[in-house]
Amino acid sequence: MPDIKELILTMVMPLVEHQDDVNIEVKETDEFMEYHLSVNPEDVGRIIGKQGRVARSIRTIVYSVRTKQAKRARLLIEGGE
Repeated sequence: MPDIKELILTMVMPLVEHQDDVNIEVKETDEFMEYHLSVNPEDVGRIIGKQGRVARSIRTIVYSVRTKQAKRARLLIEGGE
């Protein structure tokens, strides 16, 4: 099974300045494996990008990964505390 959490970290870590504040929490719902990405509030803009282009690109890659499970992956970006 591909490690989607590691894939997300590989894409996000070069974008943020506060790497210690990056955290991914995995939650399972009926339809999805949800990956909740939380970063430092100062780094949220870097992850989202202009008009959401960076976030859209990251989500496209995450959603395209095939898993053996019937559930699809979903990435949610949170601002952190």
